[in-house]
Amino acid sequence: QVRPVESGGGLVQAGGSLRLSCAASRRTFSNYPMGWFRQAPGKEREFVADISWSGGSTYYTDSVKGRFTISRDNAKNTVYLQMNSLKPEDTAVYYCATRVRDGVSDSTAYDYWGQGTQVTVSS
Repeated sequence: QVRPVESGGGLVQAGGSLRLSCAASRRTFSNYPMGWFRQAPGKEREFVADISWSGGSTYYTDSVKGRFTISRDNAKNTVYLQMNSLKPEDTAVYYCATRVRDGVSDSTAYDYWGQGTQVTVSS
């Protein structure tokens, strides 16, 4: 298995929380930063968050700062996205991927994309 597997999506009311998980293979996880992206219907895929291999550096798009938290468990080859205070505009398919080159918010800097997990936030 090379592609990661995302889970944890679902339907939640505005103001609610979800925790997404992304289980990757050791080969595409170890020593790499990891990122989360999302794609809403009719829109381009957009950067959400990124975390360095050590977990010491994290990056977020402005619209989720203070609401979302990215973290990782290197022993489990898993990266997480805790999403709080969800809004209807957060509705999208969420993907995780491995950052293989420079460019934190650039989707072309990432490889080994998962199939995604649907997050739907009702108003």
